[in-house]
Amino acid sequence: MAIRENVDIIGLSGLITPSLDEMVYLAKEMDKLNIKIPIMIGGATTSRAHTAVKIAPEYKETVVHVNDASRAVTVASNLLQKETKENYVKAIREEYDALREGYLNRSRDKNYLSIEQARKNKLQIDWANFQPSKPNFIGVKKIEVELSDLVDFIDWTPFFQSWQLFGKYPAILTDEVVGEQATTLFADAQKMLNQIVTEKWFTAKGILGIFPANTVNDDDIEICQTELVEVKQTSDNRQQIKFLTLRQQSAKTAGAPNIALADFIAPKDSGIQDYMGCFCVTTGFGVDEKAKEYEEQLDDYNSIMVKAIADRLAEAFAEYLHLKVRKEIWGYASDENLSNTQLIKEEYKGIRPAPGYPACPDHLEKPTIWKLLNVAQEIGVTLTESMAMWPASSVSGYYFANPQSKYFGLGKIKEDQVIDYAKRRGISTEVATKWLAPNISPS
Repeated sequence: MAIRENVDIIGLSGLITPSLDEMVYLAKEMDKLNIKIPIMIGGATTSRAHTAVKIAPEYKETVVHVNDASRAVTVASNLLQKETKENYVKAIREEYDALREGYLNRSRDKNYLSIEQARKNKLQIDWANFQPSKPNFIGVKKIEVELSDLVDFIDWTPFFQSWQLFGKYPAILTDEVVGEQATTLFADAQKMLNQIVTEKWFTAKGILGIFPANTVNDDDIEICQTELVEVKQTSDNRQQIKFLTLRQQSAKTAGAPNIALADFIAPKDSGIQDYMGCFCVTTGFGVDEKAKEYEEQLDDYNSIMVKAIADRLAEAFAEYLHLKVRKEIWGYASDENLSNTQLIKEEYKGIRPAPGYPACPDHLEKPTIWKLLNVAQEIGVTLTESMAMWPASSVSGYYFANPQSKYFGLGKIKEDQVIDYAKRRGISTEVATKWLAPNISPS
């Protein structure tokens, strides 16, 4: 289409991690076709480093990362004007070459363990003296909630970040540089939020499941439940499904473990019955329709605003539901009494990471959640081919209750873990490499 329309610039936007691999693939294909159109890269998951290291080497023509939408016009102007293009393109190439070389040198200098060595250095929990909290509820439960119940759980800091205003709420409202702009934006958001709630613009839907679970084969979490017909029957007539986790492989300082999420669940051979949960929530039904109404009125500001607020409400729903799980549904922290500020700081017991998070960047785990909870049929949230959720204002993830569970970053992994993972998932190494590419060490 770009060739047919004779465009001057091609723009690529990446909202979730798999988009990054599609950008690399597209750059390769454009290079094969000898296309000479500049590419501008932007979006939430993109970065200057990824553009320089992964995308630019695949395309002989110019590739530029734009980290702020407000800079897009300037970048486009520099690429199109004859008097600036040559020097601008040369400067970008030199900058990206230096960035790429520095990155590769750092990667070469970093030491890694084999996956077997990393597993031997897993997080050690004294399971003999640990008694998991048995959930008050085991099974799958749909959740209905009024939008008004979610308002107090909104974390406004990311809302301002989505508008390229950086600073923590509420301090950002009095910031010397962006305070005035942030205050105006916040007033507009409050006005629209009030309309959304009182006029019920959106529908909030949620579903969660809590199941008996144990770690098997070091890095996998085996879930036992009785309702899913697609999964393998076991000898005791319970059905099983597995979550696959990935383990840190970078060499650690003495005494520091190489962690995987599976470390937070009791091993099956310990004889201890542990538990794990997962969930999906959305406040996205009705958002696209409202955004389209504004777009038809040529009101881009409010079209963006309604989507941004819907995203905040979805995250608030996830926070609200996690609280209900900890105190009531699972009940492992029934005496918890935290303020909203403490909730935002994640001072509670347990974690709720999600596929695509630093601890578990594998988006191929989402279909497992969808299968366990029957998400698409029960609440209507679906997955695209790239594993993005629709409606976009949706959140999914896991529940871990172990008091030693914590958020962490997987970091880079080596090819031996990719091969091992591919076998465990039953896919080719090539497919596994595509999905895990951002986390695979280049050396």
